[in-house]
Amino acid sequence: MIKLPDTITDKALRRIAAKVYEGTPVNKADAGLLLTTNSILDLGRISSYVRTRLHGYAAYYGVSINLNFTNICTLRCPLCAFSRDEGQEGAYLLQLADIERKVKKAAAAGVDEVHIVGGLNPALKLDYFEEMLRRIKKISPDIFITAFTAVEIDYFAKNEGISVEKTLGRLIAAGLGAMPGGGAEIFSPRVRQAIAPLKIPGSRWLEIMRLAHKTGLKTNATMLYNHLETKSDIIDHLSRLRDLQEETQGFKTFVPLPFHGENTGIKARRAGSTGYDDIRIYSASRIFLHNIPHIKALWMYLGERMAQVLLRFGVDDFSGTYGGEKVVHAAGAGTADHGTEAFLKDLITNAGFRPVRTTAAYGARVARGRQKAGL
Repeated sequence: MIKLPDTITDKALRRIAAKVYEGTPVNKADAGLLLTTNSILDLGRISSYVRTRLHGYAAYYGVSINLNFTNICTLRCPLCAFSRDEGQEGAYLLQLADIERKVKKAAAAGVDEVHIVGGLNPALKLDYFEEMLRRIKKISPDIFITAFTAVEIDYFAKNEGISVEKTLGRLIAAGLGAMPGGGAEIFSPRVRQAIAPLKIPGSRWLEIMRLAHKTGLKTNATMLYNHLETKSDIIDHLSRLRDLQEETQGFKTFVPLPFHGENTGIKARRAGSTGYDDIRIYSASRIFLHNIPHIKALWMYLGERMAQVLLRFGVDDFSGTYGGEKVVHAAGAGTADHGTEAFLKDLITNAGFRPVRTTAAYGARVARGRQKAGL
């Protein structure tokens, strides 16, 4: 069998490939090379080796809906086109009965997972969120709930005057299954001050995730790129995630997010990322984050064709159907706000991979006999 390093023509990448083949974590200097190389095919050989070693030719996808329960938010981050002030045109808050109707409709159609995030609305107390989760689980105990970013959890705890641990415990008891990775943005304090000045600092985001992992809750991690960050900021972000994962083993998925800024307050941003930019970010993430099992590409952020390509550059999770997504589309994403199961399976199969329907728990293939046309 030909060893991985022997397939690499670029001298610098061959040295990195040797580390990967031997199971040695790459270092920050290696990450810098991965993020700047023009030897894209060699980069793909290394990241595909890691991906295949972990997952073979499986490509995971979910049948899910998004619930963005409110866009009223105290933060009003410059990076966000979704949020509104209370009373502003376009501001909304879903009542629990509204959420219940949406989930009943989705459950009848065969949805496996509900993904819930929203603004920091001071009118909402923790019992609103507990009741939300309980109602969803009452509709269908099998539905997996991924909900509430570290930013939201921190806010809930402060609003309630209780600890983060107690907040998480109450939500888990109500039905919370996992946490998304939103709010991480980029950990650099300099950049964070410009794009999300009122959001919790990166160190606090990491601490909330540490506490979540200690409860046994698995989470995603994200990184927002192609705005004001530097290569060093990206490497620092990935390094802090890898360090926390060494400690807790609580991150199940890493999700790089290309910035969409058309309707945001970030004016001095770069032009949209190129295909090479995306490939470097996803491949470098797969190689550097050796201890995080999954790399997810959100096709709604990237476009379905780029997401297909990235399956050859380290990505194993193609994300989900995500009916009703609002956040990235408010920022100007040109993709559809939902997809069908057939659509996702075709994209995965046509890219040469085996579609595996799952949830954020990455358990056995979901097959509850509730699939209906349109999902």
